[in-house]
Amino acid sequence: MATGVIPLLREKDRIVATYREHAHALVRGVPMKAVMAEMYGKAEGCAGGRGGSMHLFSREANFYGGNAIVGGGLPLAAGLALADRMRAEDRVTACFFGEGAVAEGEFHEAMNLASLWHLPVLFVCENNGYAMGTALERSEAMTDVAAKAAGYAVAAENVDGMDVVAVEAAARRALDHMAASGGPFLLECRTYRFRAHSMFDAQLYRERQEVDDWRKKGPILRFRTWLEQTGIVHKADVERIEAEAETEIAESVQFAEAGTWEPAETLLRHVVADERPAPPDIPEPQGSVETTYREAVKAAIVEAMEKDERVFLMGEDVGRYGGCYAVSKGLIDRFGPDRIRDTPLSESGFTGAGIGAAMAGMRPIVELMTVNFSLLALDQIVNTAATYRHMSNGAFGVPVVIRMATGAGKQLAAQHSHSFEGLYAHIPGLRVLAPATLEDARGMLWTALQEPDPVIIFENVMLYNRAGPLAANAGPVDIERAAVRRAGRDITLITYGGSLYKTLEAAEMLEKDGIDAEVIDLRVLRPLDMETVLASVRKTHRALVVDEGWRTGSLAAEIGMQLAEEAFFDLDAPLARVCSAEVPVPYARHLEAAAIPQAGTIATAVRRTLGRD
Repeated sequence: MATGVIPLLREKDRIVATYREHAHALVRGVPMKAVMAEMYGKAEGCAGGRGGSMHLFSREANFYGGNAIVGGGLPLAAGLALADRMRAEDRVTACFFGEGAVAEGEFHEAMNLASLWHLPVLFVCENNGYAMGTALERSEAMTDVAAKAAGYAVAAENVDGMDVVAVEAAARRALDHMAASGGPFLLECRTYRFRAHSMFDAQLYRERQEVDDWRKKGPILRFRTWLEQTGIVHKADVERIEAEAETEIAESVQFAEAGTWEPAETLLRHVVADERPAPPDIPEPQGSVETTYREAVKAAIVEAMEKDERVFLMGEDVGRYGGCYAVSKGLIDRFGPDRIRDTPLSESGFTGAGIGAAMAGMRPIVELMTVNFSLLALDQIVNTAATYRHMSNGAFGVPVVIRMATGAGKQLAAQHSHSFEGLYAHIPGLRVLAPATLEDARGMLWTALQEPDPVIIFENVMLYNRAGPLAANAGPVDIERAAVRRAGRDITLITYGGSLYKTLEAAEMLEKDGIDAEVIDLRVLRPLDMETVLASVRKTHRALVVDEGWRTGSLAAEIGMQLAEEAFFDLDAPLARVCSAEVPVPYARHLEAAAIPQAGTIATAVRRTLGRD
């Protein structure tokens, strides 16, 4: 399939490969020595040994690598093509995947997006009959993969994947159709996998006779026989070609075995970009306007879109509806439906598309309506956005910004009351922000859009209506440091997001008791600015963390452990935390009195810490 399709692509066309993409990389022109060294995990590999056998990359060849997550590359391909469509660039993105991926939601989401937005994606299904050990007829009600394309109004064709000439002819027809229509095409290549899925696979799921029968149709044997019968090549030609191939393989193995391991001290390189933009210049505030958190976020989006034509907003109901929280209300009239892009309810699909568009040079703002919906996109965020830079040895970055509403509201029950900031702050490769003030709501977005790595911005739902004064010339803010929101000497209160104002209110209550509390707004949850926190704790000698997440495995627990590691001898009282209530935890000394932290419960916890309860 790779041999029949890839040589027809132009250098500027893009390729998203499938699981174990060795053939795709070789046909695309990635040197065999670099491929073999990568399979060996050596520094001379095409991804520096960081991708391994399943993740080969080459920026020079527009080869965006394989994906160990079945179907994970499909939304990425849609996003690459979206970037080309938005810039009116004449490119095709070829996306290879196995028939097992057809059962994944990402296949259907990507197909729908490609058809809906008229994206130039050539979907190539390598249908070898078995997804690992499960035959297609045992896992799919409809085994004709090409027929599935009709449900998305995508042109499609079945082809004998064991016949390289037939595959090439079909690929030519597909590319001609795409050139004429500008839209996607699905090519299903029906083939067979002779070898086991892995070296540990006993192949108990199929008969040996079945494999032997298919071997007689093997594409190399079939093509060679046809060439010899037609007189295009002769036996001596075949022997020469095979000898050259064997020599190249042997040289590549020798090269890989003689390669070097990357020193352990540099293995963490490329988790994030080596170079980051300088912090923004922040002017002295001039004048003041009365606004809300919602309007501050909206102003940030407008500024970004006016300053950079690569910026666009995409998400559910962000356009004509105006956004679930009315943040983007009216923006579609101002910027049009291409840049204020309504999406289907397919979080994994459109988040993956945003990631792909970012990799292709755009600056998408992906809005996930609520944090609980983000779990449907978790694969794309964790397995693609956060990992691609490291796996590709720095070849591909993902400068995408993902916004999502978080936190508990009223009458929303369990599913709409999550605070998953700590979950995302746990993931290397991401930068996680939690703007609480009007200044941060207004200024963090532009700074985040300059980042070379993925940024997640959490907007607490209970802050959208919060009103107050904002400098008339407010603009970008620093996204490196925590902020001291209230100075104090007796105890450090550490918090972020929607809990900031409750914590400040608690500090005012405590002042009446003669307790002078310092309040730290973390602002940046990954990477944590522990220097600011430690400096405060070394001054006050006491600390309490307020976190709207659950206490078990919480961000509060992480901060507490770091304080125990770095400031244990500076503490005059036990570390404490106030988190959202959950099922009682063994050995927990206190249970919160409220479902989520409130000023009163924070103040009570402080008094207890100071021995004044």
